[in-house]
Amino acid sequence: MPEYYPFNPEPRAAQQSPPVNSCDAQFHVFGPTDVYPPRPEAPFNMPSATIGAALKMHRALGIERGIIVQATTYGADHSVILDALKQAGPNYRGCANAIVLKEREEAYIEALHSAGVRGARFTFRKELGVGLSSKEFRLAADRLRELGWYMKIQPEKNGILESVELYENITTPVLIDHLGRADADLGVDDPNVQKTIELLKKGNFWVMLSLGEKISTQGPPWDDVLPIARAYIDAAPDRVVWASDWPHPLSKSPPPNDAELLELLYRYAPGEVERQKILVDNPAELFGFGR
Repeated sequence: MPEYYPFNPEPRAAQQSPPVNSCDAQFHVFGPTDVYPPRPEAPFNMPSATIGAALKMHRALGIERGIIVQATTYGADHSVILDALKQAGPNYRGCANAIVLKEREEAYIEALHSAGVRGARFTFRKELGVGLSSKEFRLAADRLRELGWYMKIQPEKNGILESVELYENITTPVLIDHLGRADADLGVDDPNVQKTIELLKKGNFWVMLSLGEKISTQGPPWDDVLPIARAYIDAAPDRVVWASDWPHPLSKSPPPNDAELLELLYRYAPGEVERQKILVDNPAELFGFGR
């Protein structure tokens, strides 16, 4: 496996505490390898990014809720998610990798649901090796609807346009990751951004305000992603959520401290009402907290 930069092991608090019951809409857990071995063809692993390390980061930030998203490292084996949910407690939910809907039996899917999994991530990054054919996608989407789960979209690095025809007419909740993988140089004129805004107008599409630090081409303080995030907030203030994407897999440069990413959100949404929606109310609605 190639080497990527690790997460910052010493999380700090943000300059301003988030609202009570704030939610990190995506983070991953890994390792240790002797307990959770990666699939043989996995392109990466981060064995020290355990649930304990993740919860330490959340405590430092003042985050009380979170969504543990299955990493492609483990494919359809969700043992790491099931165990992490037990340790994290009732303020946490899980998001499966959609490959599980193809490869595992019904009893396994039901066990995931019972443990707190409420969505499945459909990965379009070909390099990660867990994609579905068009037919498999449709079958998985049908099962998702039966389960009452939301669909999560991980776009290719060049955006959503080459895959969007598969899911643009889905009627269940659809969460698009990582600002739709917008092109920061094009800003709000990027066709990916315009398409994401179009989808947001449908009423069942959501977007995750995450990965701004990687999408930016200017580097810290990532000013070039502000107009993109702001366009999404303005388009659908009740259907945007924030995520750290900890431990920042596949980072080709040292990741920022996660407090910096929360502070970036504060620049996207400077008002308390908007922050309350993005960090608390919106994720509570999508992920089912308090219900």
